[in-house]
Amino acid sequence: MSVARQPRLSFEDWLASERATTDQRSEYVAGEVFAMAGGTEEHNLIVLNVGAELRSQLKDRPCRVYPSDMKVRIAANDVAAYPDVMVICGERQFFDDRRDVVTNPTLIVEVLSDSTEADDRGDKFRHYRSIESLRAYLLLSQSRMQAELFPRQPDGTWSLSSYQDPSDSIPLHVIEAELALAEVYDKVELTR
Repeated sequence: MSVARQPRLSFEDWLASERATTDQRSEYVAGEVFAMAGGTEEHNLIVLNVGAELRSQLKDRPCRVYPSDMKVRIAANDVAAYPDVMVICGERQFFDDRRDVVTNPTLIVEVLSDSTEADDRGDKFRHYRSIESLRAYLLLSQSRMQAELFPRQPDGTWSLSSYQDPSDSIPLHVIEAELALAEVYDKVELTR
């Protein structure tokens, strides 16, 4: 959700600033800092629905579901971001002892908006693909019932499957779960 540029900082300076403030979040991309805009009702409902469904399915497994307050560090690209939902299966790897920045997500979910869609599909996905542990990337529209799943293939390439029917389920084989599209969009008033 990048909207406003601020002065260049080192990752460490950005992280110290981010940890010190509670009123504004930002994302970090190779020295540039981008303020994040707040989410709409639709965005928040989708994030909550996805998190609740995944938490329920993964409750008795060695996987953890994180909402959008957890940061991910992508050292290979000098990037830090706040994915809408992340899942880590197995041992968690944190950037430091504060345990608020992870480095090894298994699944990342982003909810698209008009202002973030190009970045979520483009640069952000390019950065996420450099995370060695990442096995799947899921994009969800907030204006229409549509999900796009990008699982990493054994050869390192990424494939695409699209889902838009209310009866569809999104197979998240990488975490041995699935998301019913009707549950993802429960109580969400779609505009398209």
